[in-house]
Amino acid sequence: MKITFHAILAALMIVGTALVAFGQKSAHPTAATQRRSTGPVVTQIDVDGLKALLRPDGKPRLINFWATWCDPCREEFPELVKLDAVYKGKVDFISVSLDEVEDIRTAVPKFLAGMKSTMPPYLLHTADEDAAIAAISDVSSEFHGSLPFTILISSRGEIAYSRAGKINPAVLNTEIQKQVSPTK
Repeated sequence: MKITFHAILAALMIVGTALVAFGQKSAHPTAATQRRSTGPVVTQIDVDGLKALLRPDGKPRLINFWATWCDPCREEFPELVKLDAVYKGKVDFISVSLDEVEDIRTAVPKFLAGMKSTMPPYLLHTADEDAAIAAISDVSSEFHGSLPFTILISSRGEIAYSRAGKINPAVLNTEIQKQVSPTK
């Protein structure tokens, strides 16, 4: 029996298709993983991902850095969820968790689900926290690693507001209003 190049290629294509189909099936969450994940899918980012979140895209953007183990973060989060609902479509609200990577499918989505958060959730994972802070260099002197930390970026990419520690909802609302006002 003579095996031709075309026969080998056809066999490889069949095997490749089967592997892709198998990979797609196993990529779907099983009942066990669905039980562990009790909320939204949280995307892991690194320093480059953080820089991408900070880039202007023509719409104001509010980024809140928080963690499930941070009491002030947990206390302020409901206010952020309310503001997100008020400004839906006008301002992009993004939450960036500083929890451990192991919590990306457990504690973080569970907390977000409990808060009824619809903000896109991220988990920042980096071995070099200084590089992450440098990514937000315009406000890094204010950050000092304290949580929560909130940044409002204008549609032009300028820092319009930043706060290390819990936000004052009325003050933040005023700052957001300045960004979405038609007179801007």
